[in-house]
Parts: sequence; C-alpha cells; structure tokens
Amino acid sequence: MLVTNQDQQREDIERWLGENHSRTVLIPLLQKIQSKYNYISEFAMQLVADLLQISSAEVYGVVTFYSFLYNKPRGKSTIRLCRTISCDLKGKDEVARQLENSLGIKFGETTSDGEFSLEYTNCIGLCDRGPAMMIDDKIYTGVKPENVHVILDEFKQKKRLNNQSLLIETHSNNLLFSEIELGKALNTIITKSPKSIIEEIKTSGLRGRGGAGFPAGLKLELCAAENPKGEHIVVCNADEGEPGTFKDRMLLTDYAELVFEGLAIAAHAVNARKAYIYLREEYHYLQNHLQQTLNEMTDLLQKLQVSVEIRMGAGAYICGEETALIDSMEGQRGEPRDRPPFPVTDGYLHKPTAVLNVETLAWIPAIILKGADWFSSFGTENSTGLKLFSVSGHCGKPGVYQFPLGITLNKLLKEADAKNVKAVQVGGASGISISKDQFDRKLCFEDIPPSGSVIVFGEDYDMLDIIENFMEFFVDESCGQCTPCREGNQKLLEGVRLLKQGKCSSEHLEELIKLGKSMQISSKCGLGQTSANGFISICQQFRHEIMNRKPQEQGSQL
Repeated sequence: MLVTNQDQQREDIERWLGENHSRTVLIPLLQKIQSKYNYISEFAMQLVADLLQISSAEVYGVVTFYSFLYNKPRGKSTIRLCRTISCDLKGKDEVARQLENSLGIKFGETTSDGEFSLEYTNCIGLCDRGPAMMIDDKIYTGVKPENVHVILDEFKQKKRLNNQSLLIETHSNNLLFSEIELGKALNTIITKSPKSIIEEIKTSGLRGRGGAGFPAGLKLELCAAENPKGEHIVVCNADEGEPGTFKDRMLLTDYAELVFEGLAIAAHAVNARKAYIYLREEYHYLQNHLQQTLNEMTDLLQKLQVSVEIRMGAGAYICGEETALIDSMEGQRGEPRDRPPFPVTDGYLHKPTAVLNVETLAWIPAIILKGADWFSSFGTENSTGLKLFSVSGHCGKPGVYQFPLGITLNKLLKEADAKNVKAVQVGGASGISISKDQFDRKLCFEDIPPSGSVIVFGEDYDMLDIIENFMEFFVDESCGQCTPCREGNQKLLEGVRLLKQGKCSSEHLEELIKLGKSMQISSKCGLGQTSANGFISICQQFRHEIMNRKPQEQGSQL
C-alpha cells in the first residue's frame, strides 16, 4: 500500500500526542512536527487542531507568533545571525555580507539546492562572544568574515569549527556561587517550615534579579497564602532575551545544580510539588545538559517531593514577561494578560504560580546556608545583596561580573577594562543610556535600575545607530496586542531614520519624545512601557550629536 506524506504525518502526530490531549502539549507537538518535516503544513495544523479540539485558526495563530516555528517550507538547515547591538559592535555586518556571498542569497531567502535558509534573529544570549550565529541548534561565536565559508563547509560535513563546545565559556570575576556546596541547603530546609524559609528570604531583602526587582520573599509569601491547601506551581524564568544579557546562560551552564536547588527550595516554601524551567529556544543547546543535571539530582529533589520539568520556548522576547510566559506554557500565543489577577493567585492552569528569574533562584541556597544577615550585609539599605552584571561591547574583558549593588559605573567599567567610553546602556534595549559625565552613578534600585545588562559604547560609535538597532528590535518583538506599543515603536523607528537622514526638526523630535513618554504609561506590559527608554535617554543626553545630520546619511531598513 502506498503511504503518503500525510499518512506518515498523521501516524507520527497521533503517536507523539498519545493520550495527552491537553492544550499544554501544543507547542512541544508543533516543535516535533517541524523537527521532522522541516515546517508545519496546513494539513498538520488542521490535524493537530482536530486532535486537541481547538480551532485551526488558534493553531495557526501560535505557529505564526513564534519566530522559531514555520508554516512555509524552508531549507534543510536554517542559519540565524544575531542582529542585536552587541553583535553589531563586533562586526555583524561584515559577517552578514560574507554569508550572502558564500550562499548566493539574501537574508530571508533559501539556497537553490534547498540546503540553507538565511535569516536574522534577535539576541541569542552570546553578547560577550559576538558576532554570534546559529545553524539549527548549533552555535558559533566570535565569527569572522574569513571563517564563514569554513563554518559552512564543516557544517555540511557534520563537523564543528575548532571542535567548539556547546557550553560556552564566559569570563567572570570570583563568583561566590562556586563556594556553595551542592545539596547542603536542601538538606538544611527539610527540618524547616515553609514559613520560616520565606521569612529568611524576606529578611535578606532579595529582589528579583530579572529586571523588575519585585521582592522575592513577598512573591513566595503571596503565592503560598493563596489557596493554602491547593496545588501551587513554581516556574524558573529562563527566557533571557534582553539584548546584552547573558548572565543566566552562564548560570545554567556552570551552576545549573544551584539554580535547580533554589527552584526546589522555592517550591517547598509554597507547598508546590511541581516546578518548571521555561528555557528559551535560543538556548536549546543547553537542554540536554540541564536534563542530565536534573537526572543526577533526582534523589535530592525527591527529598522535598518536588519534580522539575523543562519546557521549551519557541522564540519570543515577550515571553520574558511572566504572564506571557505562562500563556506560552499553556500552548497559547505569548501575549501578556490583564492584571489583576496576578500569577501568584491565578497563574499556570489557574493555579497560584510564582515565577522567578534564574539568578534569583541561584541566590536562594546561598541565603539559606549563610543567612539573611550575610546577604543583606552587601549592597545598600534599599538594594541588598550581590548582583550579576553582563558586560559587553567596547571593553577589553566582556563577561559576567559579580558586585554588591551600589557599585558605581566607573568601578565596573574599570574592572571590565573599558576605556575611552562615550556611553553605557544599562538594562539592555529596554534600559537607559548613561553618558560619561554620569559614570559616578550607582547601580542600585535607588539610582540606575540594576537589571544586569551593561553595554559599553566607545567614543567613535554613532548613538543614532544604537537607537535604530533598539527600535528595530522592539518593532520586531512587539506582540502587537496594544496600540501604544504596536504603533508607537514603529513611529519612533521612523523618527530615528528621519534623524539619520537629517530630515527631523526639533519640534518633531520633541513630539517623538512625548510619544515615548506616553508609551511608558499607556502600554499594557513591560515591553511597551520600557521600549522607548533608550530612545528618550539618548535623544535627551546626546541631542547635540543626533541633530542636523547631512541628508546623504541613510538608515538601515528592516
């Protein structure tokens, strides 16, 4: 009997789905279909919709939302070159030209033999090793134009350039995490009540290390108090997509055991038996490493009766926002929810859910072992503890640095061997730009919000190039759900390009700044509320540089 491609797809999809017809399996199922068949066909989408008893429009909406899912045929392998700012600083454009020359195609196209599709991608968390690119789930760092053809040839031959390890080494100063004995904190808390654990974390003053800075102990307390006898969930947010940020990648590579130990302690504190790590698809190469680590920790986790599952994202910066992340875990488009209710009361599958950043969880075992007073002895009165900073750009020693909160930018730049610096972008694309006359300011919640990303720009770098790169990023990554973000970012990008052409008046620039400030208060989620930050701060601090350009200076296009 002739077996058609559709027959084979049906057999595979029904086997992969098994007895679990929950909506939560949608994205993992789509990823399996794409892995085998290279893209997700209309037939596959309709079949999945029928089996899950949802509309095909919903399935199509999910497929077209995530950048790593495809509903059209493409090459056998996909080359993704990072286009965000840290890779720009390291010569991404030269690598892009060589990729086009070697493949004989432009970005967005597929080679005539069907071997490769070429596309840009947003930050892949390798900012200290740029220019960076991925070929399928293989990563290549420090790519030079003259090595492009070698990489392509060796990839075709199933080899790796210079036997490059999947686990990327990162320069760092002396990190305290290496002093924490694995399993000791878990053994310690077995005899402690969940309430006492939460109180210890609250007393330490630990605030979320992902950017928002919400008190970690309070989040756990609110989650535990909601429906005390019901089921609770804890999620590790490993969707590190902010341009310039890669500290979580380092923690998951070098200190995964500590992160999982913190996750288990947090689960114990809120009486959760199930915990998840939501891992961004760009970090797919870490999945086997993390799963192996979990397997080795089975006995330790069982002491607390906690099971941990890895859930993969599918490529969406917005899923770093906790409600969008939860929607993604439930098989939805990653669109931020209206709040209230908050996840601590109504989260994953409507259960009380605490979503905590990778670094936040890594500090919990240290606090349990060394005490709240030890942790709060670092930092400032309102910004206690130590913090990791991802440093990239024009500096001699890019990498991950650990400092007490309250450190000045001057001291951090000195440690990273950054000289002749014009500006520093703190907080990634959604952060603020600091000019050199303000480098004595402190990285803490009372002064410069310490989200963890520090991008260094030398004296010769064009500040308009920075804004343009940021605004291209936000136009691409906006989920489009609310008007201020969807339309506002596009208008700001148009304004940047007028500035680069020398066609933007002072009056129009002021209107654009007002638009950015309106976006800060009217957008639905953190992406829209912070996407104009870089534009506003650069326009205000470097106005003398960005105005009155010559008309022949043209901006790049999306």
